[in-house]
Amino acid sequence: MTLEKAFGEELQKAREKSGLTQEKLGFESGYHRTYISQLERGKKSPTLKAIFKIALALGLKASDLVAKIERKSR
Repeated sequence: MTLEKAFGEELQKAREKSGLTQEKLGFESGYHRTYISQLERGKKSPTLKAIFKIALALGLKASDLVAKIERKSR
C-alpha cells in the first residue's frame, strides 16, 4: 500500500469518527473539499503543513495520525 493510500484511509476514518463531512473538514482546516477528497482517495500527497492543519481540525495530534499511517504502510 502506498503512503498516499494509507494516509487517505486513516484520514477518512478519523474524519468519519469525528462526524465531519469533507466540506466541514476542509473549512475547519483551511483547505478545499476537493483537496480533502483527493487526499482520502490517495490521489494527492499532503505536505507537512497540511498534515498538521488537518490533524488539528480533527482534534488529533499530527504524530498520532502519522503513527497510524506508519503502522499501516509496513
